[in-house]
Amino acid sequence: MLENSKTRTELFEAIASNHSYMTEFMDNMQGNDHAMQMMQGNQKMMGTMIQGQGIQMMMKDSMMMKNMMQSMMQDGKMIGNMMQMMHEKGMMSEDCMESCKKMMGDKGMDMKGMGMMDGSNKMEPSEQDHSEHH
Repeated sequence: MLENSKTRTELFEAIASNHSYMTEFMDNMQGNDHAMQMMQGNQKMMGTMIQGQGIQMMMKDSMMMKNMMQSMMQDGKMIGNMMQMMHEKGMMSEDCMESCKKMMGDKGMDMKGMGMMDGSNKMEPSEQDHSEHH
């Protein structure tokens, strides 16, 4: 069944469109180190998930959303890319983004990897260091 690309695609679509199958699939992937490494290394896939039904599904499943956010919290750059993308797609307002950045900053996350919006990351490192000491 998996050898044939047509049946494989049907299978993937069946899983993706069914909430409980997809949840089970995600749990399975979270339990698999290789799958998690691939996910973390694959920003395009994350993007596709976010654009697709994935994000609506996760919004409904708060536990899953929380787990995903926690795993991404360890990777400021990835969150930056994701927020940037959500913002560009009109899924996240400027205000929401600012408050997220602030919240994550308060939690001590390194947001320097976030190459985003306000141009604050364009300062020379010496200027940044200087302003942080005041």
